[in-house]
Amino acid sequence: MHRLHCPPFTVNYNFTMSGKVVLTYFNGRGKMESIRWLLAVAGVEFEEVNLTKREEYLKLLSDGELMYEQVPLVEIDGMKLVQTKAILSYIAAKYHLYGKDLKERVMIDMYAEGLRDLMEMIMVLPFLSPDAKKTKLDEIKSKATSRYLPVFEKALAGSQYLVGNQLSCADVHLVEATLMLEEKFPTILSEFPALKAFQARMKSLPAIDKFLQPGSKRKPQPDDVYTKTVFEVLNLKI
Repeated sequence: MHRLHCPPFTVNYNFTMSGKVVLTYFNGRGKMESIRWLLAVAGVEFEEVNLTKREEYLKLLSDGELMYEQVPLVEIDGMKLVQTKAILSYIAAKYHLYGKDLKERVMIDMYAEGLRDLMEMIMVLPFLSPDAKKTKLDEIKSKATSRYLPVFEKALAGSQYLVGNQLSCADVHLVEATLMLEEKFPTILSEFPALKAFQARMKSLPAIDKFLQPGSKRKPQPDDVYTKTVFEVLNLKI
């Protein structure tokens, strides 16, 4: 038998020896907020590094910290992770928020990805012109009430959780998304009683109740300072 001799193959896993969980992003919600939510529900303390200058972002690039030149960046368990979905999946699996088997996990993923689609529509609002923002708000309300919320209302009919009989990351994303919607449309859940009851149950959980209190690491709605900082750090054109 002949052995195949291959040249050595090196993979840079971007390990860090720090035992702390550190989040690098902007001082605002964006794509990092769902990560903050999940860590808070898991009871994980974390520190934050807020990007305020373009030079800080460029240093991350020159140091090879950002695989795709994008944040969020999360340092956890000796790794430096990027890509929001990958980060959320890792945290969910590590802290038992990802179902009991593969079939539950794929259902959780389907709900979670739909919720991310919905929340990302809201995330872009601060970066739009007033006219475009009004049009986008109309689109969000229409899609939320006709496409997204009915799915979750049906899933929660007679069930405490979206999937199975235990809390999952999809449930955490859902309470986050419903609160985001209510900030824009205060009565939007009035036609969805199961969702309204679900939100109330979730808000009563100690970890979520703590995260919703003033002074927590939950970020407020984006303001002009946040928007201006993102544009400047990423060198975006208005």
